[in-house]
Amino acid sequence: MNKQAKFKTPRRPPAKRPPNNQKDPVGVYCRVRPLGGEDEECCIEVISSTTIQLHAPEGFKINRNGEYKETQYSFKKVFGVSVSQLELFEHVAKPLVDDLIHGKNGLLFTYGVTGSGKTFTMTGCPGQGGLLPRSLDMIFNTIGPYQAKRYVFKTDDKNGMEVQCEVDALLERQRRESNLSVPKTPSSRQKIDPEIADMIKTEDAYKADGVDEDSSYSIFVSYIEIYNNYIYDLLEESQEDAIKPKPPQSKTLREDQNHNMYVAGCMEVEVKSAEEAFQVFWRGQKKRKVANTRLNRESSRSHSVFIIKLAQAPLDADGDNILQDKNQVTVSQLCLVDLAGSERTGRTGAEGTRIREAGNINQSLLNLRTCIEILRENQMCGTNKMVPYRDSKVTHLFKNYFDGEGKVRMVVCVNPKADDYEETVLVMRFAEMTQEVEVARPVDRPICGFTPGRRHRNQAFKEELSRKLEERGGPTDKDVSSAINYVGLSLPPLPFSELTDPHDDITLPRLIEALQNRHRIREMMIEDYNKAANLMKSKLQEVDSNLISKDNVIHEQNSKLAEKDKVIQSNKAEIERLEKKTKMQEHKIDILQKTTKIYEDDKRSLHNELETREQRLQRELSEKRRMEQRLHGMVSDTQYKWEKECERRVNAMQLEMQNKLWVKDEKLKQLKAIVADNKASDRPNPPPRQTQTQSQPKPQTQSQLQPPPKPQRPSREERLPAKRSASPSPLPTTTPVRPLHRRSRSAGGEKWVDHKPSSNLDLGTVLQPVIPNAIQVSAPNEKALSKCDRYVLTHQEVASDGEIQTKLIKGEVIKTRGGGQAVHFTDIETLKQELTAVPSRKRKSSEGVPANGNQSDGAWTDVETRCSVAVEMKSGSNMGPGYEHHGITKRRKP
Repeated sequence: MNKQAKFKTPRRPPAKRPPNNQKDPVGVYCRVRPLGGEDEECCIEVISSTTIQLHAPEGFKINRNGEYKETQYSFKKVFGVSVSQLELFEHVAKPLVDDLIHGKNGLLFTYGVTGSGKTFTMTGCPGQGGLLPRSLDMIFNTIGPYQAKRYVFKTDDKNGMEVQCEVDALLERQRRESNLSVPKTPSSRQKIDPEIADMIKTEDAYKADGVDEDSSYSIFVSYIEIYNNYIYDLLEESQEDAIKPKPPQSKTLREDQNHNMYVAGCMEVEVKSAEEAFQVFWRGQKKRKVANTRLNRESSRSHSVFIIKLAQAPLDADGDNILQDKNQVTVSQLCLVDLAGSERTGRTGAEGTRIREAGNINQSLLNLRTCIEILRENQMCGTNKMVPYRDSKVTHLFKNYFDGEGKVRMVVCVNPKADDYEETVLVMRFAEMTQEVEVARPVDRPICGFTPGRRHRNQAFKEELSRKLEERGGPTDKDVSSAINYVGLSLPPLPFSELTDPHDDITLPRLIEALQNRHRIREMMIEDYNKAANLMKSKLQEVDSNLISKDNVIHEQNSKLAEKDKVIQSNKAEIERLEKKTKMQEHKIDILQKTTKIYEDDKRSLHNELETREQRLQRELSEKRRMEQRLHGMVSDTQYKWEKECERRVNAMQLEMQNKLWVKDEKLKQLKAIVADNKASDRPNPPPRQTQTQSQPKPQTQSQLQPPPKPQRPSREERLPAKRSASPSPLPTTTPVRPLHRRSRSAGGEKWVDHKPSSNLDLGTVLQPVIPNAIQVSAPNEKALSKCDRYVLTHQEVASDGEIQTKLIKGEVIKTRGGGQAVHFTDIETLKQELTAVPSRKRKSSEGVPANGNQSDGAWTDVETRCSVAVEMKSGSNMGPGYEHHGITKRRKP
């Protein structure tokens, strides 16, 4: 056997409640208060019996297209300024009183801004009773004939009720009356406070229908207030001490065995009439916290809760006494809550304690709104958020009502004056949101197993007994003393029993005989009475059995009808579920069709956009190709122009230098001739040598000197050297221009594919490979190869000395058997830039002449030196050409 752990309280199982899926929304009503003065501006207009409209007052601007915003709000019913208290009670509180009498709970609270008429709606005034006094009057008008005697029902201080027998109730009444120093007059004879006199007119009295006559009822009332989030009992009678008064003690909230919240230690007063109950209410109303503010002369500073608790228990089988079973006692309660009004301290002019009171009031109302919002979200969105009931005493006390312990009604009171417009808008939003919250419908209390009509049969039995006694000449009233007197008169009279002598033996035996005779007659009367009673009981039992059999048949038929009704309800529920499912599926199908249509439209638009973009891309690519071709053409044209210009400048410089050398050579020859003539004049002239004179050129004057012919432009194959050498290349002196060799294959009309990758660098050298009639590409393709016969690839790499060298890889384009093209590489030319050291002393033109008389070129004749010298001379100038060095420094490795 497992033992329970120490120091651990076992968890109490939750109360078993019958499942109930039926829910009703919170009933929200609106009541409009009349304006205080005719000259005040009104901001509320009643459109219909369920709708009101708010108008923004003058001076209150709402920025929406520069127009004033008019908002409409709908309620279950709207009560205008001309609606009476009676009409308001019929629609709002009367259904809750009916439920209270039938064992169901109810909650009714008034909500609104301070000064909007909440207390008047709940309490009223003489001649115009509010919801509370009318509810009490209707309750006692209904259960008045069926009330139990005082103290038959007794509270157990745990939110429950106990039933006492008549004797215990009588002892309880005597004990309480003896404790009172001054005996109280009956409640009907008490002097009524003039402030609450004539609250309800006789013609305005209501009575509920369908009351259970086989039960006894008793009413208990309690009155509390929630001030600064503390609970105080307004009916508690504290002993007043003039020297040191004690402040009222706050009460705590507790949970009973059915998980219902109640105020522990709260005084519950049993009342037997509406006047007595309202007197108790008014006694507590005088203790309520009120204060004078700028907006209200008697502003409520606390939330007041008046609880009407109805205890009812069935009568026994005889219909005479209350059944002594606590489980058969049904307790229902109606809570009438007058909430304090929300307010702004700036408008009320509150200071000190009033500010703290207003803050607590607004905070508790804000927590009520928060609980309603979370309840609404959980019900509409299917979430399971925790509702913060415990953050405020108001919501914590009434959380059972929102969880399905009874109906909830709210009366929203509004003041139509323009100053309350902003607060009224907030109240309307909260009321509109509250209507969307649903509360579980309370279930009916179980029916007792006794035969109905017991009280009526008991009364009929008593009436029949009185009739029989009347026929026999007995008393007709039901007083016990009268019955005893009647029995005493029906017995034979006693004989004279005066004793004059102690030894009298006649009187006592005669008296004993008379008493025995009276006793015998009494026994006979009792026997006759018992026989009549048994006969009456047998007849009644026979009637009851007949009624019971009929009731059993009716009950059986009703059970069958109930089963059929359950089947019908289940079928209806199944049909509703299937209809909802069908509607949901149709809705999903519509959504899917709309989604498919949207997707198809998106696909079509995207396809069109894709085609448009592809066309645009093709246009851009073709434009890019045309631009590349145009740029390649411009580059080739510019390159060709600069090549021609460089070639022209180099040829001009070569011609100029050759002319100068020729002039110098001619001068030297003339000088040598003069020197030779001078020496010949000193010694005899040797015989002339025919070969020498023929080999020497004829001296010419400066004017006769002509420039050498322009050198012929080399072919492209000759302008692709194997290596750019920086070594000097001598120029022939006999002819100013050296004829260039033309390769045999360059004379043909071959087309080249010039493959130059985009990663190549421009070295900026003078001599560049130029291939005429070529197609320049950055990547080879089949189209370009099919149009050409030769192929050249320009490849750059870093040499061992750190310089960039260019390789020209040449090949022939051949056709393959499959119809394609292939390249057969045949040659590699390397182009490399070098820079040699320039000698410190320039040699003269006569230096380096070989012995056989062949003249060689000077150091300036090499390609690098000749390309770094340019001739500058202005057109039309008489000055000779000048020289300026334009050499390019050696490129370093990047």
